[in-house]
Amino acid sequence: MRSYPHNSPEAAARIVALVLISDGHVCSSEFDILKRLGAESELGLEPQLLPHIVHTLCEELLAGGYETGSLMGNVDDSALASLMAEISDPMLQRTVLRLSLAAARADGHLADGESMVVEAARRHWKLLDGEGPGSSNPAQREAA
Repeated sequence: MRSYPHNSPEAAARIVALVLISDGHVCSSEFDILKRLGAESELGLEPQLLPHIVHTLCEELLAGGYETGSLMGNVDDSALASLMAEISDPMLQRTVLRLSLAAARADGHLADGESMVVEAARRHWKLLDGEGPGSSNPAQREAA
């Protein structure tokens, strides 16, 4: 899988993209919430670049997952750690987590794959309990 510059908009968007595809399908409600939240702008992406990053990620995962036939088949703890290591800026980490959770919850269900990626982010970035799933932070509840 390609690497992006450290703390780049593309590296951040790829983690959001991974959450989007981690349940095996991307639904329009996920993209709708990200658009409503201004995700591309918040991540520093050019307009309309997020779908391209999702597409590129799918291609890379399919190329590496031909043996398993699964997009997430080769996304293990090591791969997740490598992706999370590309984001070290605490504000960007919180933005990525907030947007990821909002997208994951857009369909009213937090799937196992989505939860796996979100929990990997929280673990790797050492985010506090109030900054992730189950947060009691009202701003995060509104976004989700």
